[in-house]
Amino acid sequence: MPAPASWAPKMPGVNESASLEIASVTSAQVALESDELRGSGSPRIVGNSAVLRRVLGMVRIVAPTDSTVLINGETGTGKELIAEAIHQWSGRSNGPFVKVNCAAIPAGLVESELFGHERGAYTGADARVIGRFERAHRGTLLLDEIGDLPLELQPKLLRVIDERQFERLGGAATVHTDVRVICATHRNLSELTEEGQFRADLFYRLSVFPIELPPLRDRPEDIRLLVHHFAMDYAVRMRRPITAISEEFMAAVAWHSWPGNVRELQNFIERSVILSTGEVLRGPLPALTRRTPDGSKWSKSSAPVTLEQAENTAARSYILKILRETKGVIGGLNGAAARLGLPRTTLLSKMRRLGIDYRGEAIVSSRK
Repeated sequence: MPAPASWAPKMPGVNESASLEIASVTSAQVALESDELRGSGSPRIVGNSAVLRRVLGMVRIVAPTDSTVLINGETGTGKELIAEAIHQWSGRSNGPFVKVNCAAIPAGLVESELFGHERGAYTGADARVIGRFERAHRGTLLLDEIGDLPLELQPKLLRVIDERQFERLGGAATVHTDVRVICATHRNLSELTEEGQFRADLFYRLSVFPIELPPLRDRPEDIRLLVHHFAMDYAVRMRRPITAISEEFMAAVAWHSWPGNVRELQNFIERSVILSTGEVLRGPLPALTRRTPDGSKWSKSSAPVTLEQAENTAARSYILKILRETKGVIGGLNGAAARLGLPRTTLLSKMRRLGIDYRGEAIVSSRK
């Protein structure tokens, strides 16, 4: 029987240390630094990868300012968590954090939802309604899925951001508001602008400080910690007697590609905990899929025998990806070693161990 992975009963946060110990794999220990988004009220952001640390570094830089931030990333990558972290680390943290999903509101109601309306503004408007911009006064407003904002409302949004004033729907009085705007989207606003579906002036205004969130496939070293965190969380919530995660389960999860990113992983762990009947979390195992090393297509594969194989496969694919992005350059400020947060000699050693052969600009993996 494969050795289980055990945890301490205390649930880790982003500002605490967390470890996952597997008896047969000594390299499985993971930890969070104590300075990641320190402070009460901060959202729980779990991970220890270099790409996630770069994102958190950008959060630290921009949070104390009042600048507009544009967060871009695939569905399920945690855009709302990053927006909330920016708010909590800003001087507006004592003010409201108001969220609105532009894609979830019918087009005809978006203006009223954002800016409010006066009584009699339209049929059924029986009283004055305060919009999201007024509710977010002296706080932060997150406009999620900003790429779905109707084109006709974009000039009014641009005016609010620039002048901090607007009129309610059906009203003539100017309303002044002090709001920091953070926008998030999974769509390419640059392409939407070229296609005429998004105003260029608004795009440039929103792009003061863009933050690109990495998909989970680009941070495979975080998967074990995320599984550990979600499993502990749901076990406590559902009062399940789970005290360990089987190595087979962890290896299968590490091997999976998770096209739905962290949200898909979270939902899967929740379902697994619901179905769990014993102390060791074992499954059900996900349908195993993974990208080819060049990321060009999806392919089916069987589960690796051990967790170490899964980790090595993920590490090999990620190093190959970075090497291609740096055109084979390993050293230097913009080389692969710096991108990975490793000394050049350490990266070369890992490449030899993982069967990655570097010959000039030719980068190949000798392992299938």
